[in-house]
Amino acid sequence: MTRRADRLFRIAELLRGRRLTTAQQLAQWLEVSPRTVYRDVRDLQLSGVPIEGEAGIGYRLARTASLPPLTFTADELTALAVGARMAESWGGAVLAGGARGALAKIAAAMPADKRAVLERIAVFVPSYHVDPTYSEKVDALHRAVDSRLVVRFAYCDRIGAHTQRRIWPLGLVYWGAQWTVGAWCEMREDFRNFNIARMNDVEVLEPFPDVSGRRLGDYLRRVEAPSK
Repeated sequence: MTRRADRLFRIAELLRGRRLTTAQQLAQWLEVSPRTVYRDVRDLQLSGVPIEGEAGIGYRLARTASLPPLTFTADELTALAVGARMAESWGGAVLAGGARGALAKIAAAMPADKRAVLERIAVFVPSYHVDPTYSEKVDALHRAVDSRLVVRFAYCDRIGAHTQRRIWPLGLVYWGAQWTVGAWCEMREDFRNFNIARMNDVEVLEPFPDVSGRRLGDYLRRVEAPSK
């Protein structure tokens, strides 16, 4: 496949299952100029690929479009493998199992040369030093976030103060060998971040309500707001 043909296929893949995507976004992802994207999209449309939209507004692939099965470049396979190995080592059992299963399905669907790429990736994420109880806490909090369940636990902060907390967990954040949970804290009546390693006696309890001002979007806006 020629370089341009590969780029045309990637444009179609990037537009699959997305809302409107601008030429500028595509240009950044593909590392080409917007003019090149305009030309490529026009050529795809002329060849019969059902791309909807127009220059200056954005493009999307029609829902009725049918594309060949996904293929991956060597760099993409490396990224997937490394991400899966990180999830296996530092995620809970659920994430680890999902990562292994996904990678096995990808490998099974790849031609022999692509499978060889996966097999020779020399990037490792050892898990022998990870405490199993830590992974169990990640699993419990993952379930609580996914099902919107209150979590109760004992917490020891950075200065050694001990408290009992009840939180509404909103999202997990991985910082590299460390997980935190962003949540609405009932005791503080505000958003807080908790280091999972400092949480003990974790209990997943009843569902928490959907309250305006205490949702994930509200938490993210607070986190991203510039400090005064």
